[in-house]
Amino acid sequence: MSKSIFYHAGCSVCVSAEHDIVNLVGKDNVEIVNISEDRSRISEAENAGVISVPALVTPNGHTLHINFGASMADVKG
Repeated sequence: MSKSIFYHAGCSVCVSAEHDIVNLVGKDNVEIVNISEDRSRISEAENAGVISVPALVTPNGHTLHINFGASMADVKG
């Protein structure tokens, strides 16, 4: 993986964190994935270790949970 991946669910906490992440690392260095819009990426996020969103998965595979917006169980409904 060459970019970080920022997973979120579209809530206000997540969108605020998305803006901060983009400002910190630059939009060319992060892929933004709204899993409430692209539910096919939920299993990918879980396989990367995401247990709540918003979360950032770094290029070396570390999963960083940022604040607490929603658990993956809540997102999956």
